[in-house]
Amino acid sequence: MRIAILGAGFTGLSAAYQLLKKGHDVTIFEKENSLGGLAVGFSDPNWDWTLERAYHHWFTNDDAILKLAGEINHKVIIKRPSTDIFIKGKTLPFDNALSLLSFPHLPIVDRIRMGMVIFYLKQINNYKKLEGKKAANWIRKWMGEKAFSLIWDPLLSGKFGEYKNQIALTWFWARIKKRTPKLAYPEGGFQMFADHLGAEIKKLGGKILLNTEVKNIEDLKKEYDKIIVTLPSPVFAKIANLPQGYKKRITSIPHLHAQVLILILKKPFMNKTYWLNITDKNFPFLVLAEHTNFMNPKNYGGQHILYIGNYLPQNHPYLKMDADELLKKFDPFLRKINPTYHSSLITHHLFVGPFAQPVVTVDYPKKIPAFKTPLKSIYLANLDMVYPWDRGTNYAVELGRQVASIVSDE
Repeated sequence: MRIAILGAGFTGLSAAYQLLKKGHDVTIFEKENSLGGLAVGFSDPNWDWTLERAYHHWFTNDDAILKLAGEINHKVIIKRPSTDIFIKGKTLPFDNALSLLSFPHLPIVDRIRMGMVIFYLKQINNYKKLEGKKAANWIRKWMGEKAFSLIWDPLLSGKFGEYKNQIALTWFWARIKKRTPKLAYPEGGFQMFADHLGAEIKKLGGKILLNTEVKNIEDLKKEYDKIIVTLPSPVFAKIANLPQGYKKRITSIPHLHAQVLILILKKPFMNKTYWLNITDKNFPFLVLAEHTNFMNPKNYGGQHILYIGNYLPQNHPYLKMDADELLKKFDPFLRKINPTYHSSLITHHLFVGPFAQPVVTVDYPKKIPAFKTPLKSIYLANLDMVYPWDRGTNYAVELGRQVASIVSDE
C-alpha cells in the first residue's frame, strides 16, 4: 500500500518505520525543517550534541522507545539525577523514602501518611478502579490537608492552572506509578536520535518531505491508499472535512502550550539538582530542569543549560512576551534560588510547543479519539490518545506501532 503520514514527530516516525518493515510504500509530510515534533532540538557551534527545545528524558521502564533505540543501535545513557523541591525558600531532596521521612515541613505523622499513600498507588496495576475520581479531592482526603496545601496543590496549580480541581486521579496515579529513580537519555540528544531513525526509514525506502505542509487532506487521497494523521486534533480538524459531531468531540479536549525559556550559562545554576519542582505559588514558573546536571556539560562546550518550564493556556500573557521580557519577569525569582546567576549568563532562548499538554479531566476517557476516523482510509494517532499516562516520546512510539498495525492489517 501507498501510505502518507502527516507529521514527523515520534508517532509518525515510529509508524513509518513499522510500515516500511512490512513492505509498504511510505511518505512522511512535515511542515517544519526538522524531524522530532515536540522533541525537536537545536544546536550551537560550540556543542557536540543537540539540545531539545523543551526538557526531555525517558524513564527506565519506557519500554517502547528503549526497544526502538536498541533496534536501530542508538546508544542510551542511564543515570540517577537528583529530583528536588523548592519550598519555603529552600531546595530540599524529594525523590526517595528517606528524603520524604526527613522532610522538615510536615509533622512525622503526615510524612508517614503521604509515604504510605504513594506506596499504595505504586502497587496498583489496574487504574480503572481509580476512574471517576478527582486527584485534588482524593489527595486531600488520603494524604491530608497539610500535605495537599504545601506540596500537591501548588504543583497541580502550576501544571494545570484553572483546571487543577478537575484533573483525574488516574493521571496523578500514572505520574507516581511510572516514575523510576534512574532516567535515560539518547546519546547526542533527541534530535540526533530522531535523525538516526529518519536515516533508517530512508534506508528502508521511505520518503521524508520536510518543509511540506498539508493544508487539505483531500489533496493526498488520489495518490495514497491510506493516510495517518499524527498532528494535534485541532490541526486535524482544520485540514479535514470532518462530521460536526466527531469534530466537536475531538476538539473538546483542552490543551496547554509548553513554554520553555532556556538559559545558557558559564557556571551551574544549581549545585546538583536536575529537576526542581516549585511549590511557591508566587513564582511565575513551574519547574527548573538543569540539563547539564543530568548530561555532561562537556557535550555542550562546557556550558551549563537550564530549562525554565511552564504550561500555559492559549490566551496567557506570557505567550505574548519575547525571551528578554520573560527573563525580566522571571529574574527576581531566579535570584531567590541563585542570586548571582546573571553574571554567568551567556545567552537565552525561548520556545513554545503548541497543544503540548492535554488536560486530563475526570471525563477524559469519553473524549479519547479512536485510531479510525469517520473518513475512509484516514487514521488519527496523536498524544490525546495517551491515557492515563502523561504524554511523551515513549508513548508516541507506542502509538505509532499501534496505528501501523491497524493500517497494515486492514
